[in-house]
Amino acid sequence: MSGANVSPTGRNDQVMMIFKKAIPRRTFIRGIGATLALPLLDGMIPAFAAPEKPVKRLSIVYVPNGRIMQRWTPKEVGANFDLPTLLEPFAPFRDHLLVLSGLCLNIAKAWPGEEVGVHERPCGAYLTGVHPKWTDGADILNGISLDQLIGKEFGKHTQLASLEVAMDSAGIIGACEKGWSCAYINTLSWRTPTTPIPMENNPRRVFERLFGDVGSTDPAVRSAMLRRNNSILDSLSEATGDLVKRLGPNDRTKVSEYLDSIRDIERRIQIVEQQSPRELPSLARPAGVPATFQEHAKLMYDLQVVAFQADLTRMSTFMIGREKTDRAYPEIGIPDAHHPLTHHAGDREKIEKVVQIEALQSRMFAYYLERLKSTPDGDGSLLDHLIVTYGGGISEGNGHSVINLPLVLVGGGGGALKGGRHITFPKDTPIANLYLTLLEKLGIPVENFGDGNGKLDLLSV
Repeated sequence: MSGANVSPTGRNDQVMMIFKKAIPRRTFIRGIGATLALPLLDGMIPAFAAPEKPVKRLSIVYVPNGRIMQRWTPKEVGANFDLPTLLEPFAPFRDHLLVLSGLCLNIAKAWPGEEVGVHERPCGAYLTGVHPKWTDGADILNGISLDQLIGKEFGKHTQLASLEVAMDSAGIIGACEKGWSCAYINTLSWRTPTTPIPMENNPRRVFERLFGDVGSTDPAVRSAMLRRNNSILDSLSEATGDLVKRLGPNDRTKVSEYLDSIRDIERRIQIVEQQSPRELPSLARPAGVPATFQEHAKLMYDLQVVAFQADLTRMSTFMIGREKTDRAYPEIGIPDAHHPLTHHAGDREKIEKVVQIEALQSRMFAYYLERLKSTPDGDGSLLDHLIVTYGGGISEGNGHSVINLPLVLVGGGGGALKGGRHITFPKDTPIANLYLTLLEKLGIPVENFGDGNGKLDLLSV
């Protein structure tokens, strides 16, 4: 017994260790101006306890201005389908991929007497299933959005009920098209029928919402904190070191990789902030917003990944762009504004440019999926324990159609989804039926949502 660590009672202390109290699941490390939640660690699961059920999560990614549907929709239905150009980047995730065709947003069609609003109505109705009120005044009226309904329930267990982020700024305010309020295209999220939630496009502000704890909204206070600490993690280093000493090798690796991810995100934000004043006029975009679409998209996706990893939230909503976005893509040789290009009127050159833009957006979404797939979560990955929707409220941008919307679901959802298939639904099936189905799978069953009239079978088809 010379090599054993034996207690006076004759019992092996190494055996006794497994009966010690586990680290609380909601463990936070606090420093000066920062609060850090930890990801799920082995040490948070008591010995001999049944494996924790994966938490349920939903991520919504919205793409604007429709798609070139001939390059999006698979020709075959069922499991044996080829991936068209705009779905090709999702090939590595085919087993997690569910392509849905035929869903519509009829509730967003113009009512008698309404003028235009061909972008405002679909965007406003996308997550509410409600026809927005035609107004450019303060009397906006919509419905409670899916993400906020879910966030209200999931927020009982997390620091943030939901996360609302975007690529475009909310610079458009007041009236948009023919008296339609810009509130309907600046956000997808509605806390109440009269309360739209702003979408944050600045990575720094999203980062501080997740990890900052300055206790002040004064920019000078925040700047002083950043000067004291090269990284928001610096003030946490001592507490983090003390914690790591108590962890096993596997958990030490998890914490190290998690901290590396956060530090990398912050480093990239700092680089953007240093370059912003030199590269662009002060009014071109807020400081801290990257110049290229790829840089910006990757940062916003990475922020969502770490938010899920640390269980800071279980609901995120991300607008790749608002409807009618005029973002140009010079980094891929397209200096033209996106929205006018979608009104191609059959012009092949314009169509090909739109396809390039949409393919880039698909590649960035594939980047997000890869990050989710490579991030451990319990007995699997974040992708295994998450449902992600990717699509928009308009199908063919040239005609502003709200029939046969472009939409894919990706993820495992804890066994709630059966991927690797292309499903088509009967004509006039509202997208709200999908939301009723997702609410049920997420453990939040409701009888009615928007213009929904039933649930969808996503497992046996």
